[in-house]
Amino acid sequence: MHFFKRDFQNQFAHSTHNLPLFNYFGGFGIFNALRFFKMTYCLGIKVKEGLLAIADTRITTGTDTTVKKKITIAQKDHFSLFIMTSGLRSVRDKAITYFTEQLETREFNKLYKAVNAFGEKVKLAAVEDKAALEQAGFKFDLNTIIGGQLQDDDEHKLFLLYPEGNWVELGEGSPYVVIGNAAHGKAILNRTLTENSSLKLALKTGFLSFDSTRVSANNVDFPIDVVLYKKDSFEVVEQRYEKKDLEFISAQWAEELKNALNHVSEAWMDPAFEKLNEITAKS
Repeated sequence: MHFFKRDFQNQFAHSTHNLPLFNYFGGFGIFNALRFFKMTYCLGIKVKEGLLAIADTRITTGTDTTVKKKITIAQKDHFSLFIMTSGLRSVRDKAITYFTEQLETREFNKLYKAVNAFGEKVKLAAVEDKAALEQAGFKFDLNTIIGGQLQDDDEHKLFLLYPEGNWVELGEGSPYVVIGNAAHGKAILNRTLTENSSLKLALKTGFLSFDSTRVSANNVDFPIDVVLYKKDSFEVVEQRYEKKDLEFISAQWAEELKNALNHVSEAWMDPAFEKLNEITAKS
């Protein structure tokens, strides 16, 4: 039981800011509330030019906040993939460890086969830990984004793997996937991204999606890790951005939104305000 409490403390905030919510869930609220928290922002984007991954690095332990990498990369000859997860950190670490060890002795020529293998490790972790986790009030909810390109893949691929080990492939009509805290940043992705978008536009849009999440939720924050992959290159690049690196972009975007709002037509509002003015004139 103490092990699972430590695992909770490494992933979920329970500061005084959140006490009203925890109290709402009852006497054992800190554990019941657990399933409602998504302490991660991970975004995967696939365009014709390549792949983009963005993940925050925030880990909260009580009132302490630390930084821990949430993107795992496997890179060798004609073999490039990245893995991002949301959910219990202990489950993620176990599945990643099992999978990384398997990569030392097993070859995969297509990405879907590697995704299947990682799914098997997630299911193994479920066999070993799920019952005890659920008995302690935790939900086995590891969602995973896996992207990359292996030797016999005709192009780069992007997959969403569910906790049960099944998966879907992202493709035409669905150029992105978000796991974790996905409620706040989808609008700009839906309005902007297509499979024909450039990687530069994908990164710009992806950052603004993260930024929308960051300003709307207290459990997602800088630094962020970015991974870029160009089709048929079999080489990923990584970049970490601190708040000081991008706060001017956040400020610029906020100002651009205000300016754009001021230029939105107001004629459609006239009938409603005319009625309001009529009421005011009578009083």
